[in-house]
Amino acid sequence: MNRGHRELLGPGRLVLQVQGRPGPPELRFETASGGRMMLRQEGRPVLLGRSVGEGCCPELYLHGLAGYRSPLPPLRSSAMRSSINWPHQYARWLEEADGTPLWDGRWELARRGFFEPSVWTEDFVREWPTGRLELYCGGGWHGVLPLRMLSAPDAARVKAYRKHARDGTLAPVLLWWVTFLDGWVILDGHDRAVAALAEGRTPECLELSQVPTAGQWRRAAEEVTQAHEHRMRGLAAHPDAPDTERQRAAVERAYADTIASLPYGVGPTRFWSLPGTPATWDDLAARVMFQCPRD
Repeated sequence: MNRGHRELLGPGRLVLQVQGRPGPPELRFETASGGRMMLRQEGRPVLLGRSVGEGCCPELYLHGLAGYRSPLPPLRSSAMRSSINWPHQYARWLEEADGTPLWDGRWELARRGFFEPSVWTEDFVREWPTGRLELYCGGGWHGVLPLRMLSAPDAARVKAYRKHARDGTLAPVLLWWVTFLDGWVILDGHDRAVAALAEGRTPECLELSQVPTAGQWRRAAEEVTQAHEHRMRGLAAHPDAPDTERQRAAVERAYADTIASLPYGVGPTRFWSLPGTPATWDDLAARVMFQCPRD
């Protein structure tokens, strides 16, 4: 992929303008009828899923397959101890890599160190190859899903990373925000996540998410501006009313904050159609001995 334009949003945040990848991306979610789902990387299925139940609180049954490949190269200890700018480095690697979810559009890479308490505890999927997610109505799942079997906390590589975690030099885990899960998929850093957790720390992460295009931003900005002007006209019609100046200042602040956040709101994760028929998914599921309740 050609290196695209980057927008710097401040320390630890940037937006990539991806060009030359019209889609479908090499790492993508595919879907078929009956709640069937597949995550495919470079033509290989790496995750199967099927949702069970209707309305609120459906359950998503998962089965991981061997073969997922990280889009980032192995990280050396010397690099982690350097003053490298991880958002820019990860952006360069993603621009050059195969097997990523990137396709044409705008993508944000942002540091994330704070998570709700359950994200890396009960909602961190440690089982392999099978798992089950409860997608709560209105609240989603909001956890972290690995794409391979997790190493043991005392594995050699994890032990090396644990020292980096204690020293504060552990490179961030790369997460992909998936909107229909209301949660994250680990793209790189499975062992680093295990190491940080084994040391009683929340993993430092870089979050990859798709954000609206410039055209979508303009349309949203126009709607916000029209609503703002309507409110300001209403305040101007009553200049002597109590607290008019305070209300006007509050409306101006709210408008500025909303406009500032518009380009970086998260766009929905796209599903692509599963090639073939639902029987294609069923045949693969049968071969890997994957059984969904109520099938």
